[in-house]
This record gives sequence, structure tokens and C-alpha cells, in this order.
Amino acid sequence: MRLTPIALSVALALATIASAGHGQRADSQIDPRSTALLQQGQALTASAQYNLAIDALESALAVDPRNRAAYVALARVAQGQKLPGKAIRLYAEALKLEPNDVTALAGQGEALVQRGAVERAKRNLEKLKTACKGDCPQATTLAAVIAKGPPAEVLTARAPDAATPKVEKN
Repeated sequence: MRLTPIALSVALALATIASAGHGQRADSQIDPRSTALLQQGQALTASAQYNLAIDALESALAVDPRNRAAYVALARVAQGQKLPGKAIRLYAEALKLEPNDVTALAGQGEALVQRGAVERAKRNLEKLKTACKGDCPQATTLAAVIAKGPPAEVLTARAPDAATPKVEKN
């Protein structure tokens, strides 16, 4: 009788641990519906139908939030729409699922350069080189993008210089 509360506590703890482990799926077991929606979104992206592509890719993530490729595809759509901040965030979501995803690291680096954050892109390049363990095309492409630098419109969008005279209206 004195051991009953302890035995119940242990049984409850074991049941909770067992159900938590059983409920989680491996990364390689992405829901087939999510994969089909991903493919549909990629096809729509290729035909420049970005809004429909976003709908399909977001649906893929709603079906299976562990679909890392859907985050990467959404990030590519954001880059195509000249939204590097959104792309960086989406690549970060993919990297939360797999920190060594070379496609996500390279894409995020390119989006960082597009945004003007070249130093952060260089850190991504170092992570990418570590993840690749040798030469990989993603690292070569990112290095070329970094060497080219940010687009001209990013360089001209900086805050006004303090030395620039301000014109006041009366």
C-alpha cells in the first residue's frame, strides 16, 4: 500500500515518455500529401505564379511542418519577389530542422547578401564549408555572390549622412 503512489507515478512517467517518443516521426518520413503539395508549389514557382506557389507551399507546411524543403522553396519564392528579409527567416526555419542543410545555408547566405549583410553571409559560408567537408557547388556559388556584393539599390538605401544639409520648409 505504501508503494502504490510511487508505482503509479513511475507508470505515469513511463507512459508519458513512451507516447511522446511514439508521436514523433523521423525527418525522412514526410507526409506524402505534403510532398505532393511541395512539388506543385515548385512547378508553380517555375511558371512564375508566385501567389499560387505560396499557397501550395504553405499548405505543404500545414500538412507536415517538418517538410524542410517546403521552407526552402518558400524562401526561394521570397527571394524571387525581392523580399530577402522574409527569405532569411524562412531559411532559418529550415535550419532549425537541420542545422547542416547546405541548400538552406547557401540560400540564406545569398539572401543576406541581397539584404546587404555581407559579414553575416561570410559566416554562413564558413558554416557551409564545414558542413560540406570539402568542395561543394553551394559553397562556390555563395562565395561568388559574396564577392559580387549586394545589389546597387541596397547600397543606396542607407540612412542619410549627418553631414548632408537638411532643407526645412517654412
